[in-house]
Amino acid sequence: MRRRTTNDPTTDRSTTLTPETTAPSAGERLRRWASRETTGGALLIGAAVLALICANAPWRDWYFALSDKVLGFAYLGPLHIHLDLSVASWAADGLLAIFFFVVGVELKHEFVAGSLRSPKEAGVPMLAAVGGMVVPAVIYSVVVVALGEPGALNGWAIPTATDIAFALGVLAVFGKGLPTAVRTFLLTLAVVDDLLAIVVIAVFYTENLNFAYLGASLVAIALFGWHVRSRTPRWWLLVPLFVVAWSFMHASGVHATVAGVLMGFTVAARPTHGEAEPRTHRYEHAVKPWSQGVALPVFAFFAAGVDLVDGGGVGEIMTQPVVPAITIGLVVGKLVGVLGTTALVTKLTPLRLAQGIGVRDLLPVAFLAGIGFTVALLVSELSFGHASEHTEGAKAAILLGSVIAAVLGALTLRWDARKARTADMNLDGQDDLVSDFIGDEKDRREH
Repeated sequence: MRRRTTNDPTTDRSTTLTPETTAPSAGERLRRWASRETTGGALLIGAAVLALICANAPWRDWYFALSDKVLGFAYLGPLHIHLDLSVASWAADGLLAIFFFVVGVELKHEFVAGSLRSPKEAGVPMLAAVGGMVVPAVIYSVVVVALGEPGALNGWAIPTATDIAFALGVLAVFGKGLPTAVRTFLLTLAVVDDLLAIVVIAVFYTENLNFAYLGASLVAIALFGWHVRSRTPRWWLLVPLFVVAWSFMHASGVHATVAGVLMGFTVAARPTHGEAEPRTHRYEHAVKPWSQGVALPVFAFFAAGVDLVDGGGVGEIMTQPVVPAITIGLVVGKLVGVLGTTALVTKLTPLRLAQGIGVRDLLPVAFLAGIGFTVALLVSELSFGHASEHTEGAKAAILLGSVIAAVLGALTLRWDARKARTADMNLDGQDDLVSDFIGDEKDRREH
């Protein structure tokens, strides 16, 4: 019986097929499609465009009525947990917890077995992430004060975030031919950025903290961690534990997405119980399609709808001080913060760039870091609420700044990919050992 070997376009290795091998089911093909980074970015863009259309179309009253419609119940037995939220709040607080669970799983893997396990390799992108948050925050604060709007200072954290799905999607499309180390640098920067964003949300956007509910949430998270690391974890136990932990975290006053990150951190990042691969791969593989294919687009649909009709029109919205503050923060602040911090770290400390990465590669990476979108929209909601005088301007600025950053990132990626590369791109005095390039094969952990 003849065997046929073919390159499977959704995996990172050659797959040997026999007549007994069955083709992937429609559900499996859909799962693979939803897991791709390019798909995640495209769905986010599509959802944001659809939100803008709905928010300014003749049926916009229906769109805002749906966003404000309250679902759920006010109390959960004697515990008095409020779960009567608007549809938009369910998307921001509930669905984004799924996205942040995936972020937590990715972070756990990177810290234990990935790019963050070596301080020498991870140090530069980690510190670049810090610089890429501090500089935009400073720029935002200076601009809103200079323009006479100190009341908008509460939104200082809006331009500090990086959208992982969107940024990696642009890199996957336009970064073909660049070393995969460039993707690792961007991923490290983005996940650390999101981790710090979670800390910012927990510390600066938490009111009326209830320690009893917080403790109950941590207990549920510990139970989730115990079961997810057991020999045979069951989804029908993990899902209720996830919901309970989320509910108590929401009731505690800490933003509920923090529960998602913490539960992601509990997943084992090394093979256990005789398994062939770490469970971080398995759970990311299982949940990422729901995160990218459902949670993020739905959140974007309800968060990105800027009312340009009843909100005073484009001209009035664009004159709000938060618009230039956020836009400059995302585009210029991220660029200066990432490149400036990297330059200082590599010159003043023993830390160096990874093999295969050159200084010029960091220009598109810094632009891609300015794609705020998902987390930036979430922080704008936490900063100004749904009906503040700054809300529409903040959303418009996030969309504008993210689009500008994405376009500049795409253009500089193609420029970078076309230029010849030297043997010692990171200038450490030794020839780089580079074998993998973006576009040559699918990312192992994606599939």
